Amino acid sequence: MRFDTKIGIVVRGDLAVWQRLNVTAFLASSVAGGAPETIGEDYQDASGNRYLPMFRQPVLVYAADGDELGRVREKAVARGMAVAVYIEEMFKTGHDADNRAAVLAVDAAEMRLAGVAVYGPRNAVDKVLKGLTLHP
Repeated sequence: MRFDTKIGIVVRGDLAVWQRLNVTAFLASSVAGGAPETIGEDYQDASGNRYLPMFRQPVLVYAADGDELGRVREKAVARGMAVAVYIEEMFKTGHDADNRAAVLAVDAAEMRLAGVAVYGPRNAVDKVLKGLTLHP
C-alpha cells in the first residue's frame, strides 16, 4: 500500500546507541501524539488479548550530522510541516515539563539537535529529507 503521507525521523549518527534509540522513541511518540490520524486500530491476538495500536504506516529512520539536522528542521518549518525536535539538553532532564523548558530556552538557530521528526505529504517529506541515508 502506498500512503499519501510520510513519517521521517532523523537521528544524529554520532550519538551513543542508547541515545539514538531514546531519541527515535521520543520523536515517534511526538508524531503519534500530534497527528492522531497516523495511528491504526488496536491489535488483538487469537487468545483475545488486546494490544496498543501502532502507526498505520511505515516510519523511516535516517542518520545525519548536526548540520544536516538543522537543515531538515529549517526546511520542514519553512514548509509548515509537523515537526518535532529533540535537543541535547533533553538528555539531562527527567520529565516532559523540563523537556519543554529546555527547548523554550534555546533559539531555533542555536539548537544542538539530536534528532528531528517530520510528518506530512509524502512529496514534501521526501524533499525535506532529500540526500539523507537511512539509519544503518
